[in-house]
Amino acid sequence: MNARSAIFLSGVALLATLAFAQGTDPNDLPSAPSAVQQQSKPQEPATPPQTAPETREPAPRVSPQETPQGQTPPAEQPATETPKNDSPKTNDKKSSPDTSEETAPTIFRTVNEVNVVFTVTDKHGRYVKDLKKNDFKVIDDTRPADEIRSFHNETDLPLQVGLLVDASNSVRDRFKFEQESAIEFLNQTIRPKYDKAFVVGFDATPEVTQDFTDNTEFLSRGVRALRPGGGTALYDAIYYACRDKLLKAQQRGPVRRAIILLSDGDDNQSHVSREEAIDMAQRAEVIVYTISTNIIGSRNKGDKILERIANATGGRPFFPFQITDVANAFAEIQDELRSQYALSYKPADLKADGRYHSIEILAQNHKNLRVRSRRGYYAPAQ
Repeated sequence: MNARSAIFLSGVALLATLAFAQGTDPNDLPSAPSAVQQQSKPQEPATPPQTAPETREPAPRVSPQETPQGQTPPAEQPATETPKNDSPKTNDKKSSPDTSEETAPTIFRTVNEVNVVFTVTDKHGRYVKDLKKNDFKVIDDTRPADEIRSFHNETDLPLQVGLLVDASNSVRDRFKFEQESAIEFLNQTIRPKYDKAFVVGFDATPEVTQDFTDNTEFLSRGVRALRPGGGTALYDAIYYACRDKLLKAQQRGPVRRAIILLSDGDDNQSHVSREEAIDMAQRAEVIVYTISTNIIGSRNKGDKILERIANATGGRPFFPFQITDVANAFAEIQDELRSQYALSYKPADLKADGRYHSIEILAQNHKNLRVRSRRGYYAPAQ
C-alpha cells in the first residue's frame, strides 16, 4: 500500500470516529443546582447559551478540614471537592467525551432486575429480622414480579451515609445539641474500613465540611465546623447530596445508601421542587431519614414535608417532642440500619423507557406486619 492510500484510509477512519462521537448521548442526569458554577466568558459564538436562571446561584461551599495535630486525612478521602460545572435541569448534550464519562451516573445501564432495601416491623413497631424469601411477594406497577432472584438479611451491608444538617437561622437556638447528637450517632454507626459518611450543612447553599471518610474523628470535626445562618435551601441540599455525592460514590460491591436529615422542613431558597428532590433520591436508591427540629408539640407544614420525603424513599420520619429526644431518634435510625432486608427481582415487563414504576412488597401469610421500602424506581433509559 502506497503512502497516498494510507493517508486516505486514515482520514476516512477519523471522519467515522467523529461522526459516531457526535451521535452519542451520555444520558446525564441533571446536576444539583447548588453545584453549579459560573461559566467562564466569553463563550463560543456558535454555541447557544445553555444556562438556565438557576446557574447564577453560588456553588456549594467547601470548608477546609481541620485534622488532629500531626495527622492528615487519607489520600482517598479528601475533605474537599470541586463541584461539577453542569446546568441544573438540562442535559449537556455537547459535552466532551471526558466530561460525559466523568459525570454519567451508573444508574443508566441496561438491567433486567430491580434492587430494593426494606424494613419489616410488627404492629408494635418492633423489627422483624427472621423472615425468608418465600415470606414476601413483590408487586411492580400492579403486576406480580416474575421472579425474586436474590434475598438477603442485610444487617452487615456496608453503609454510605450522608448527614445533612439544617444550618439556617431557624434552628439556631437548638443547634449545639443537634450537633452533639449527630456526632454520637456517627461514632456509634460508622465502622472503620467498612462504612463511610460525609457531612453537609446547608442554609442558602450546601457546605461540605467533611467528605466521605470512615474516620469518625474527622466526621466529628466536620459536624462541629457547621455554623448556623442564612436562608434554607432544603430541596437543593437533598438533590445535591444524592446526585453528586451518593450516586457517584465509588463502591466495590452492594452498599446501603442513606441520608440523615435534620431540619425544620421549611424551604425558602431552593431551585428544585420537593418532588424533584425525591425523584433524585429514588434514582440514587437513597433512603432518607428525617428528624424534625420543630420542638413545638404539634405537626406543622414543615413536618408534613419531612414526612413526605421520608415515606417516599423508604425511610422514616421522626418528630421529637423535646430536644433530648433527638438523640433517641438517632439511636432508632442506627438500629434500623442494622435490621433491614434486601432483595432483587425481575419485573414482569421492564422496558428501557425511563418510565417510573411503583413498588409494593407484601409479607405473605403474616398478619399485622408492615413492610417499608421506597415507593418506586425509574426504568433504565435507552
